[in-house]
Order: sequence, then C-alpha cells, then structure tokens
Amino acid sequence: MKHLQKINSFTHFFDLLPGNEKIIVDVLRQIILETLPQSCKEKLAYNVPYFYGSKRICLIWPASVPRGGIKKGVLLGFCYGYKLKDEDNYLIHGTNKQVYYKIFQSAEEIDEAAIKKLLKEAILLDGI
Repeated sequence: MKHLQKINSFTHFFDLLPGNEKIIVDVLRQIILETLPQSCKEKLAYNVPYFYGSKRICLIWPASVPRGGIKKGVLLGFCYGYKLKDEDNYLIHGTNKQVYYKIFQSAEEIDEAAIKKLLKEAILLDGI
C-alpha cells in the first residue's frame, strides 16, 4: 500500500493491507468497536481508521500506510494518551507529546484486557 491513493471505505482500506497487518488490524478494531459506546464513530482520516467520541479517541495505523512513522507492525495510538493514567505502563511515550501508542508485530501480542482498560479511561476523558 505504498502508494498515496485516497481510501474511501474501511473495506477498501482492509483489502489493501498485507496479510499479517490485516489480522492485527481486525483484532484491534474488534476490541475498539466492542468497547466504545454506540455513540462513537469510526472514520478514515489520513487513510487509517480513527475512532471519535466528542473528539478523537484512538487510531489504528499499519506500517504499510505511508506517513505513520513505523517501519513494521501496526500501531494503536491513543490521541490524548498523555492525559491517560496508564497505570500498567502499557503505552509507549514516543516523540509525539500527545499520542501515546503500542506497536504490535503479531495478533498474539495484543493484550485485550489492557487495551479495554485504556479505552474505558479514554472514554471517560472524552466525556461521552
């Protein structure tokens, strides 16, 4: 997916992903959709899925999508990660002052309980 075409649907986005990223994205997306309230929306921005309440909550950025800043794997980013307590120190506080994230190389690395805990904290922060 190294080209910069405009992706206009989640199906189109998903179809362009390499197999290993597809599985990770699918698992992360299911966790997010199960955890966020129904009032939250999923929208493609910068050719990747973002999840919104009153403001951006989180995003999924596969390495195959340009300008994500990662070379391999799939990044799960919390848009206001710097405001999360993250008691388990699950997230990486990289060079971005606001977005804290975790990069997954395989679906087996995904800790559903840890992600759900962070999502619930992010929902409270969002004030939905």
